[in-house]
Amino acid sequence: MNLLVMRLKKAANILMRSFAPNKPQHVQWLLTRKCNYRCKGCNVWREQDSNELSTEEVKKGLDILKKMGVIEVVFSGGNPLLRDDIGEILEYASRFFITTVYDNGSIAADKIDVLRFADFVAISIDSLDPQKNDYLKGVQGAWHKAMEAVRKLKENGISVSVSPTISQYNLYEILDLTKYIIDCDILVWYCLYSYDLSDGYKQLFSIGRKNDEYTIVDKRGIVDLCEHLIEMKKKHNKILMTTKTLTAIKNLYSRGVRTWKCAALQNFFVVNHIGEVSGCHLHEPVASIFNLPKMWNSERFNALRRIYQECTRCTYLCYIFYSLHTNVLGNLEIAKEHWKNAKLFLKRNNDHIGLN
Repeated sequence: MNLLVMRLKKAANILMRSFAPNKPQHVQWLLTRKCNYRCKGCNVWREQDSNELSTEEVKKGLDILKKMGVIEVVFSGGNPLLRDDIGEILEYASRFFITTVYDNGSIAADKIDVLRFADFVAISIDSLDPQKNDYLKGVQGAWHKAMEAVRKLKENGISVSVSPTISQYNLYEILDLTKYIIDCDILVWYCLYSYDLSDGYKQLFSIGRKNDEYTIVDKRGIVDLCEHLIEMKKKHNKILMTTKTLTAIKNLYSRGVRTWKCAALQNFFVVNHIGEVSGCHLHEPVASIFNLPKMWNSERFNALRRIYQECTRCTYLCYIFYSLHTNVLGNLEIAKEHWKNAKLFLKRNNDHIGLN
């Protein structure tokens, strides 16, 4: 019973925070720069850094995020599961936040007990073709490991999603990949980036550097994909991306129209492995998580928000999603689309403590 009470208290606390005005609600925390893969679309593995916050420093940062009103924390990297203390971090974070953790599929199957603390575990799979997927990941056997991780997580009652990164290289197979994942009764969440930055460009997180294999050149192709996914959402609730977000991407690629203004440093921000904070990964750090409350309402941050609002630099799907859902109505729309998953989540925990 104690576990159920804790879950209900957490849900009530998150609900109250979601109605708080002028508060950041979503944080992506890049816990480490260590990575065991060599993904073609990411440069983190080229710039690995052994420096990172200690367990207690991460907990202190999470305490700060809670006081600021954050409701969701997404842990990525690098590969956050490479941290020896990831279990302790997830257990602590799960008390206060909707907690998601990313894995490239190489470690999750061996961390089942640790991952029970997460609300969602996202596994990166970019193709149904093992050879193509392994090419994109830069590691032989990556596809089979990822599929095994998804299977094992699902068997153990852990909410798992598959998170493909959409690129020109796999654009025409995303629909088939989505159908396959849905048929397996698995959730889907997409990643989409821009790949046009020069090597000398300074940014918080090394993704988005020029990469012709990844840069989407077939605009009609991604428009068609979005249209098909919107239709699929009418029949299935496994696609976590909202219709509003898919429509925004469709309008961007079909008409060149951005139907949103970036909400970086308003609704969301990014924290790196040493606690530096930026509005998004494409910009340089502007604060430390430890002085963030002091900076949040400063004139400097207000000026940065105005700059971010006019930014047209990226097509990063998560940022678009957060920018489109910035108020109470936006949170309610997300809650509505995720309601069935929430019911399954509560049922899973009820079953775990012997309720029915």
